[in-house]
Amino acid sequence: HVQLVESGGGSVLPGGSLRLSCAVSASTFRIHCLGWFRQAPRMNREGVAAIYADGTNPYYSESVKGRFTISQDTAKNTVYLQMNSLQPEDTGVYSCAAVSCPRGVVVAAADQYEHWGQGTQVTVS
Repeated sequence: HVQLVESGGGSVLPGGSLRLSCAVSASTFRIHCLGWFRQAPRMNREGVAAIYADGTNPYYSESVKGRFTISQDTAKNTVYLQMNSLQPEDTGVYSCAAVSCPRGVVVAAADQYEHWGQGTQVTVS
């Protein structure tokens, strides 16, 4: 059973930064695709970033490219999302997700993920 727990959300002024963490309780962390998603009120869930567990092939949505960085620490079974130059439109509940996948694959679509965290609120205002 895979569990994901996010942390690091909060409130920040426009232009500020936050780093989200997602601890993944899985002995098979290293064979998972990992992703970050967000959902604003009355909006559809949006894929933000994704990466393979060994850190290869990072993917970013156009809306965050150049501002957000996804990374991982295999020793800690943790995936991070560093968010810089935050804007009000970045506000939402951020969730991490995981699915086992072949090495080098990056999964961007939410419906392909099997395991989800509970989410953490990010507010930029």
